[in-house]
Amino acid sequence: MKVTQKGRGAADNPDNRYTRWQREAAEDGWWNEAEEFTSSLTTELIIDTAKSVISYNHSPDIPFDRSINPYRGCEHGCSYCFARPSHAYLGLSPGLDFETKLAYKPDAVEVLRRELAHPKYACKPIALGINTDGWQPVERRLRLTRGILETLAACRHPVSIVTKSALILRDLDILAEMAKQHLVRVAMSITTLNADLARRMEPRAASSQRRLSVLEALSAAGIPTAVLVAPLIPALTDHELEDILHAAFDAGARTAGYVLLRLPCEVKPLFRNWLEREEPGRAEHVFSLLRQMHGGKEYDSRFGHRHRGDGPLAEMIQQRFKIATRRLGFNQPLPAFDCTLFQPPSVETLNVTIDAAQLSLF
Repeated sequence: MKVTQKGRGAADNPDNRYTRWQREAAEDGWWNEAEEFTSSLTTELIIDTAKSVISYNHSPDIPFDRSINPYRGCEHGCSYCFARPSHAYLGLSPGLDFETKLAYKPDAVEVLRRELAHPKYACKPIALGINTDGWQPVERRLRLTRGILETLAACRHPVSIVTKSALILRDLDILAEMAKQHLVRVAMSITTLNADLARRMEPRAASSQRRLSVLEALSAAGIPTAVLVAPLIPALTDHELEDILHAAFDAGARTAGYVLLRLPCEVKPLFRNWLEREEPGRAEHVFSLLRQMHGGKEYDSRFGHRHRGDGPLAEMIQQRFKIATRRLGFNQPLPAFDCTLFQPPSVETLNVTIDAAQLSLF
């Protein structure tokens, strides 16, 4: 029996997949698991000095080729988070470490300005906060994401955002001005409208009702908004699909998407453990339906299959989504990003010692 930490999604710290050995719990009478975490866990910050902050990808099933993630790890603690395995690259656990040991890039703004100023840089929309949320609780004091937004706004660089945080409203001044130039759009991620389930499954994220109010405020400020029903969890939240879409449309969202629950690497045992703790008796039903949508596997990582699944059950969900969005009037075309306004940072304002003549050599 794992002990649930208040405000945390994981119950323990399983070894990551790169460790040379794996530990296995055994009852020998000496260790009392209930006493392992007697005090609440605090969040630790780790400096992650960056040579680059823009990450590029060639994935054919996502609509962007570059992204920025100011943080590694996420304090929201969502039990299902597909990004948890990335903490293994830091030598840390995808469990509690992912929620409590956060790496951040204090020089992110400076590095970003250098990248945008490079003569060979070609402007295309940047996705912000895709792997982990750029507006998680620690952002209140670090203001790293705001600094990145200020830089993108000054350069008139388009950005697409996915978040589940109400903290994004702190930066409404920047976002509203960028929206006037067709430089921004925001998608709010909503998993469930059940407040109790959300509190247990996404312990430090904003409530679903708060996220809807954020959508309303963003839309009222003229910012193009979308709702992302993600993840859609069979036998747990999939019955809420239409209700979430309806609530988001009423809040001002005008386009929508959904992503089926993804369980790569260490996420699968972590989420199963959460189900067994928080939703007793439901775990096998959830995993049985996932197998039916992934050709007998509980996760299929292939491009074109990982987000939606295959088979009759997956097709039924797709049809429900299409019918609901058509009925509500969703998926109206959002204003296209304007990349023609981009102005790279001037050499004089860069915090580097390279002069214009040297830059011309690259």
